[in-house]
Amino acid sequence: MRIIGLEEAQRRFLGRNPLDMPPLPPNVAQRLEEVFGRGISPLEAVRLILAEVRERGDEAIAGFSQKLDGVEVPLLEVPPDQMRAALDGTPPALATAMRLAADRIQAFHERGHPEDFFDPHEGVGRRVMPVDRVGIYVPGGRAAYPSTVLMTAIPARIAGVGEVVVSTPPQAGGVVPLVLAACALAGVDRVFAMGGAQAIAALAYGTASVPAVDKVCGPGNLFVMLAKREVFGQVDIDGLYGPTETVVVADGTADTALCAAEILAQAEHDPMASALFLTPSSAMAEGVVQKVEAQLEGLERRDIARQSLEGRGAVIKLDDLSQALEFVNAYAPEHLTLLMADAEGFATGVRHAGCIFLRGGEAFGDYVAGPSHVLPTGGSARFSSPLGVESFLKVTSVVALDSNIMETTAAAAEELARAEGFTAHAAAIQKMLRSKGRS
Repeated sequence: MRIIGLEEAQRRFLGRNPLDMPPLPPNVAQRLEEVFGRGISPLEAVRLILAEVRERGDEAIAGFSQKLDGVEVPLLEVPPDQMRAALDGTPPALATAMRLAADRIQAFHERGHPEDFFDPHEGVGRRVMPVDRVGIYVPGGRAAYPSTVLMTAIPARIAGVGEVVVSTPPQAGGVVPLVLAACALAGVDRVFAMGGAQAIAALAYGTASVPAVDKVCGPGNLFVMLAKREVFGQVDIDGLYGPTETVVVADGTADTALCAAEILAQAEHDPMASALFLTPSSAMAEGVVQKVEAQLEGLERRDIARQSLEGRGAVIKLDDLSQALEFVNAYAPEHLTLLMADAEGFATGVRHAGCIFLRGGEAFGDYVAGPSHVLPTGGSARFSSPLGVESFLKVTSVVALDSNIMETTAAAAEELARAEGFTAHAAAIQKMLRSKGRS
């Protein structure tokens, strides 16, 4: 990692977008050209895939799984008994860890369920209801992510969603057993072996085998993100998630080895992951760079972490912690870890972050803390929130005005209606008053 100043950090890292991505790797671009017969952009490919799945359903899904992912899928839906068998076959220590995580996730989200209300005096209220069916996309590829199943399906279940469907990319031997085990533990209803844009299309439009859902949730690669953006409106989506990112802020009291470990825990996710370290201490900045290099050599995923740190990481030397706070709020990180004497005090000034870690770092948040690790990325924490129970709920307003309220508000309602040129509205108000007067 390189030490840089505030000006360079602002130029390099502010103003990003969740969908900002570098050019496609040559092998991916070549595969697209082979499949579609010409050079094609990711967005063009996604639109063609969506159209094919909408037109040809299961046949198109199987075709793209074979052509794009090199996997034959003889059976799109995973038999339900495989979920239970996968959980029963999970090594005991791992099964215990998953259950502990599931219990903490459930306990956290049960506290966040909003309630119905109705005010009989004012004659207004609201009903909070779950969506009927949710589709959860669980990524595959470099690793299996049972934690993503728990972090999405459990809040959906607590919200009262009628049916929870999971889609996850198949591998040569089928769906990863650990993902199926998490699905059983989280109470998932159905699992489908499909990935990429074709999976998002199937969930949004429905096919002969795959039920159409009301909302699509979960992270994924660029093609998944673009597909989610394209189907929004047909279904709801939870957000557009770009590469994972973290900001670590430390004062001169922090442990340099711990700071380095927090940075590397982020960097090992993906070559496109971003880890930034902010400090006003020159000694801290230099010490963390040294510790990162020393710890990097012992990592199994050191090549991935090194790519991340070289391409999208930095140690940012600032004048004081007030500059760090200003940068954090402008950057709006997915994860924010505070390693300092007064973390609580610093956190009171943070307006934009997906999750703030005052004690216990990002790795705890990814697995066992309780809040969902599906968080806004790319600066979208300025206007969006972590996935939670409320992500699976919708609100219906209720109006039940009595005669007295109608009489005291009718003149104002008529005045506003006529000002907007809606005379039928004004007439309806009068007729409602006369009707109430006769009742």
